[in-house]
Amino acid sequence: MKPVEFSTDGHVAIVSMNSDDNRFNPPFLNALLSLLDEIEDSTDASVLIVKSAHEKIFSNGLDLDWLLPHIENARTETITDFFLQLNRLFKKLLIYPMITIAAITGHAFAAGAIMCCAFDFRFMRTDRGYFCLPEVDLGMPFLPGMIALLKRVIPPYKFEELQLTGQRLTAEACLEHHIITRACHDSNLMAEALEFAKTLHKKRGIIREMKIRANRHIIHTLDVEDLPLIQSGRFSY
Repeated sequence: MKPVEFSTDGHVAIVSMNSDDNRFNPPFLNALLSLLDEIEDSTDASVLIVKSAHEKIFSNGLDLDWLLPHIENARTETITDFFLQLNRLFKKLLIYPMITIAAITGHAFAAGAIMCCAFDFRFMRTDRGYFCLPEVDLGMPFLPGMIALLKRVIPPYKFEELQLTGQRLTAEACLEHHIITRACHDSNLMAEALEFAKTLHKKRGIIREMKIRANRHIIHTLDVEDLPLIQSGRFSY
């Protein structure tokens, strides 16, 4: 099975992340970025849904088994390339020329949760899975671009709590704080996401331009403010 693949249902492109718990490492990011390019270039889709094939996990974020040895051995160039690649994914999703929906089919942890905040809408299953930012316990502070993405979706009072405590939120709690669009039982999640997606059929050009204008400050943070911190190599404490 490929790490990521897609199908279409009318004007909706459905991406399935199939790489076990979908941790972010260079091969996985390359595959996902390439697939998003392929959907944009080779289909007429106007809505994108991203889900996970894993029965319990949407994405567990950074592949620490891959990353930590590079940090410990101060492989600055490799680390820099990786975080710049991660920012390319965040930025691509943020201004993708289609309406985007994260179908959070299980746990969304750390950078996996951050990625969800780059989508336009979030549907999350109620019967299994948490939204969690455990970086405080991992000793890994957020980059400014990550903070900007999280604050785009999470209310300020709740962001501070999640950042400093590493609290796990259920779908119901995420809905209460307007972090997600809809909480669904697993058997209904994709059906509800697809039903919603099919009501939306907007032109790509206007969607991209509206996103660029609305998220200009986040784009600047990802492109400019993150760079010196990435190049400094200070990723863990």
